Formats: sequence, structure tokens, C-alpha cells
Amino acid sequence: MTAPRWIGIGALTALILAGQGGDAARAADSGPAAASAAVTGLATARGDDFRLSGELTQGGWLRGLAPAGARLVQLNGAPVEVAPDGQFLIAFDRDSGPAATLTATLANGRTLTRALTISPRAWQIERVPVGPRPGATPSEAFQRIRAGELAQINAARSINSPSEGWRQSFLWPATGRISGRFGSQRIYNGIPGSYHSGLDIATGTSGTPFVAPADGVVILAAERPFTLEGNLLMIDHGMGLNSAFLHCSQILVKVGDRVRRGQVIGRIGATGRATGPHLHWSIKWRDARLDPLLFLGAAK
Repeated sequence: MTAPRWIGIGALTALILAGQGGDAARAADSGPAAASAAVTGLATARGDDFRLSGELTQGGWLRGLAPAGARLVQLNGAPVEVAPDGQFLIAFDRDSGPAATLTATLANGRTLTRALTISPRAWQIERVPVGPRPGATPSEAFQRIRAGELAQINAARSINSPSEGWRQSFLWPATGRISGRFGSQRIYNGIPGSYHSGLDIATGTSGTPFVAPADGVVILAAERPFTLEGNLLMIDHGMGLNSAFLHCSQILVKVGDRVRRGQVIGRIGATGRATGPHLHWSIKWRDARLDPLLFLGAAK
């Protein structure tokens, strides 16, 4: 992940959101290095309130430290996994509403509540003055194959590994031209099409190696190309956070392998439904689709 930055109209908003003191305010105003140091400090200063940092926006994420004595943390009423040191991760779907509620139930029965305001995004929307192209009705054979592929993907995403990758600053998996952005969408004569669920990185040729953006465990490595995704590789970063890499020409790891941040794990290709060689990288936290760009620093 990038050095987290506070979301709001200024340092005062950040302080209200995070419940932090002067050190956090200085980190919010002093650039990436200071902000990164503030995140490291999350694990060392558990107080009687939440401490939060990250990208409080649609497709974004927050990393936090639970209040001292918290025995249950919930986001909108759903339990959130908390590490032994009190740190946790939450995230917000591309179409998340403007508000969320974070609560902690303490050992003494007291409940702390934090209202979160999720900022909207100006998505890249293209309005096409024609209706969507009529497609052929999928054959029974395709539907049967696709159902099996989706079952594999859903089973992989149900795995919760003990990986600590969710704590790390994420790397770009490859260097290239951004040929598709998360959240972009076409509207055909008023009918919305599916939005783009990941980040496309084009290198111009198949065979370019790509690396793991963070530590993780391989939860799916397609033995044969999927109908849409092609050669699909999925990595679990822990705490419900996972990455998927589509259209690979080659997968260099296998299910169950532990991979390290920066390790070469595959090669870019154009397998599946792709018009040319590129890496489609998508990130999910539970059922929420996230923007990979919000996990990254500037490309090298």
C-alpha cells in the first residue's frame, strides 16, 4: 500500500476521523515518509479510541488500530478480523454509499462508535448513443464450464490465509502503460454496462514477467485457461484481501506456495478474453472491489 494519507478537508478532519494527536497531524502534513512512520506507530500506541489511516473513498481502504480492550470490531454490523496486535483492515466497494459505521465492543461491555464518511469518485464514464450489442445466448456447454470456473474462484476467495501482506506497502506488479482503469464504465443509450473491475497494465508483448505486489499465499493457479480470465492466478494477502492476475501467458507458482513481495510469479499474456497482451490486476476485500491504484505509489 502507499504511505497512507488522511482523507478529508485537512489535518483537522483527519484528527477527528482518526482520534490521533499532534504526531498524526504532523504526519498528515509532512509528506509520505512521515505518514508511513505514523502507520508503523499504529501497532505501538493502543489508546481508548480507533486510530485509522488510508484511503477513505470508494474503492479505497483503511488500516486501523482497535481501541485497547476491544473484544469485537464491526463494520456496518459485520465482524472485522483483528490481528493480535490490534491492527485490522477494512475497505469500501467501488459503489459504496457515503457512510459507514465502525464499532468496537470493549471487554467491559462499553461500545465505541465511529461514523465514517466515504468520499465519492468521479469515474471515467463513456456514454455511447447506441444500445448494447446483442450477444449470442451462451450455450449450455459454456454455462456449465463457466459455472465450474466461478465455483473455483469463489472457493479460492473463501480461503483466509495467515499472510501478513495486507500490512505492507504494495509494489507495481509490472511496469507499462495503463490501458484500463478501475471503475471505468460505458453507458449504452442509458443502459449501464459492467464497470472495469481492475487495473490494466500493457507492456506491448507477451512473456513480460510480473511480481507479487505484496506477500501472500497462492489460492488459485489455473491449470488451463478460463473462458474469460485466461490463465488466472490469485494471491491471498490475509485479512480478506486478495489479488487476481488475469490473461497470464505463464504462471510460475502453484496453489499453496507462499510468495514474497517482489517475487516473480508469472508472465503477462493475452489468454482468455483479451484484445492484446496486458496484465489485468484486480483486488478484493471480502465482496468489495477495490482500486489497485489506491494501494500504489508512483510507477517507476
